[in-house]
Amino acid sequence: MSLISEILNYNEQFVAKEEYKEFLTTKFPDKKMVVLTCMDARLVELLPKAMNLHNGDAKIIKNAGAIVSHPFGSIMRSIIVAVYELDADEVFVIGHYDCGMTGLNSDKVIASAKKRGISDDVITTLGHSGIDLSSWLTGFDHAREGIEKSVNIIRNHPLLPKNLPVHGLIIDPQTGRLDLIKDGYQDVE
Repeated sequence: MSLISEILNYNEQFVAKEEYKEFLTTKFPDKKMVVLTCMDARLVELLPKAMNLHNGDAKIIKNAGAIVSHPFGSIMRSIIVAVYELDADEVFVIGHYDCGMTGLNSDKVIASAKKRGISDDVITTLGHSGIDLSSWLTGFDHAREGIEKSVNIIRNHPLLPKNLPVHGLIIDPQTGRLDLIKDGYQDVE
């Protein structure tokens, strides 16, 4: 059985048994917060439990490394929408130790892409189009560095209010311990 068939078969039973009812909530986060975190599979259930979050408590945005790589990219758009349209009053940027973005090597990623069928012509065309794959596919040296950078971009964004707390934390993916990197209350005006 394929993975998609397995998921759809399970989903049919989930809906038929009305198991979704325990998750019913509104689109507005009950704790009025938005969380930017890493897509790491270890955090799927661990992070919400470590933060005492339940379905409906927070808007959660995930990407590789909890990184805001562009001040006008999709991550920032999601944060801005959460603040202005969905009543989020605080932002939490939460990275984790042992992150795959730590020391990410762009040459290795590109080599893997080539092995999976991406041609040299595509890589060359992207370069000639002004896309710097080396910098785009680069991570950070330490998780703390990535969190601090993302917090600073969000905190100083011209479309966000100056009284918006932007917190930075790192979670241990083994124990769930949260280490505070930046207390966003210290920066609000």
